[in-house]
Amino acid sequence: MARVITSAGNERLKLVRKLHERRWRDKLGLFVVEGEDLFEAGRAAGVAPVDVLVAGEDVEERLLADVSTLAHPARAVAVFRRADLPTGVREATLALWAVSDPGNVGTLVRAADALGPAGVALSPGCADPTGPKALRASAGAIFRVPLGCSEQAPRPWIGLVARGGRPLAELPLEGQLTFALGAERDGLPPEIERACDELATIPQADDAESLNVAMAGTIALYELSRRSASARER
Repeated sequence: MARVITSAGNERLKLVRKLHERRWRDKLGLFVVEGEDLFEAGRAAGVAPVDVLVAGEDVEERLLADVSTLAHPARAVAVFRRADLPTGVREATLALWAVSDPGNVGTLVRAADALGPAGVALSPGCADPTGPKALRASAGAIFRVPLGCSEQAPRPWIGLVARGGRPLAELPLEGQLTFALGAERDGLPPEIERACDELATIPQADDAESLNVAMAGTIALYELSRRSASARER
């Protein structure tokens, strides 16, 4: 029978602590999920963990709580390999440029799962989708949604801009395509906006602030899925 971990200096616990930092995730190619729901989402997707620690079974509860990033520590944490996450190209892609908020990145991964099939592509400067906040926002979708590089996202590119684009509802959305989204405050970089094949705007009230980037990406995917469903019914 395996011994329960009783020392904070245990190597398995030290690894979990390291993986809360992006530099260690980048260096080791690993990431950690907290909570049984996320762990089960990985297992259901056929992604095998490198290690699993369960409070009271593998490690003392207080020690697992000490390495948690949650206000209410999870009963289980699991370590996975980034290389085991899905890759490839889907019919639709959300390409993100310098979207640095991890909650927005995770929410867009979740939207790609719910309203896809779609993938998510990220540029340098984006938040790490395998960081703690992004993982929680993805609600397990990280194990089902292919990730890639924004610059390699398939054409055509439809840039979502707050003002000045064609209304999204008027655009033909057929075949393989990419919705390009920029950071919350700055929007798409000018060179990426110029590289887009089309610019689209989601109409909103004249005095409203621009939509949150996660909301805009979700609306775009919903419009695409709505049309796809309508086409299948015809």
